[in-house]
Amino acid sequence: MIARILSSAQAGLLLVILGLATILTLLAGSHPDRITGEPVNNFLNSYTLIQTATDASFFAIMAVGATIVIISGGIDLSVGSIYALAGVSAAMVLRAVAPDGAFATVVVGLSVALGVGLACGLINGLMVVGLQVHPFIVTLGTMWMLRGIAFVASGAQSIGLPAALTAVAKAPLGLGELLYPVPTLSMLAIAALGAIYLRQTVMGRHVFAMGGNPEASRFSGLRLTRIQIGVFAISGLTAGIAAFMGASFYGSASCVDATGYELYVIASAVVGGASLSGGKGSAVNAMLGAVLIVLIRQSIRTLHFDQNYEWIIIGCAIIIAVTLDQANARLTARRLARAAARR
Repeated sequence: MIARILSSAQAGLLLVILGLATILTLLAGSHPDRITGEPVNNFLNSYTLIQTATDASFFAIMAVGATIVIISGGIDLSVGSIYALAGVSAAMVLRAVAPDGAFATVVVGLSVALGVGLACGLINGLMVVGLQVHPFIVTLGTMWMLRGIAFVASGAQSIGLPAALTAVAKAPLGLGELLYPVPTLSMLAIAALGAIYLRQTVMGRHVFAMGGNPEASRFSGLRLTRIQIGVFAISGLTAGIAAFMGASFYGSASCVDATGYELYVIASAVVGGASLSGGKGSAVNAMLGAVLIVLIRQSIRTLHFDQNYEWIIIGCAIIIAVTLDQANARLTARRLARAAARR
């Protein structure tokens, strides 16, 4: 049992994360606490740890949905643009409607963000199925289209959100001043729901089956078009959730929000072990991949390296992760071939 746990992908990612965190703790230095005057490690303190998790949470939530698309054999490049459009739409509706009461404000904002995200995901899925065009091309196009719609609709302005939403996203939940755990808890909840969907439901098993062998899945009677539309709808929905949480946390929404998040989302999924050829991936691993990427960014800032190295390191991480995945697939294929030959 212990050997199985240690050999799992989650254990490997956790060991890397813990190793990097240990290095940061040792090299980050310390500063005096502003109240007690006691030395506080620049990395290993509650504020930095929660802030690091918060930074990861917004694209980790999207990475869960994008990983489901990747497992099915597709890819979604439009998640950042869906995030921007969902956030801008929620802000514009709330500004126009101005609901009475904090609860109504939160419900309207959440409904709009999730509705826009779900609609964009459904459009992606319907276009992939209806046009019979590769998801890379479709979502590349919608990536530009949706961000353009957000730009035109908002007039390239940053739109403020009501304080009621910020109060929810920045609720301290008893942890104290400047400690906001809600985004982190949302990330953990979405990752848990994604894991349950993929591993404990028939629909999730169908997603793995489609990504692993589309032809066999078709001959076995699976409705592949419905599965494709469904995975893109989930990806859009998680982008809407991330948009609501991110816009609420920062108190505003803009058409340039989440620019470049596509790289972080796909990198999180790939570093987490998802295979771009389909049939392999994990929602929990995608979340851990996002945390690892944020820790890399944190390392560059904490150790005072040139921040331009961030892109180089993340790009290298993607290449290494894909290379290791392909090498593992080849080794597995050879092992199975040898086992078959012995029979």
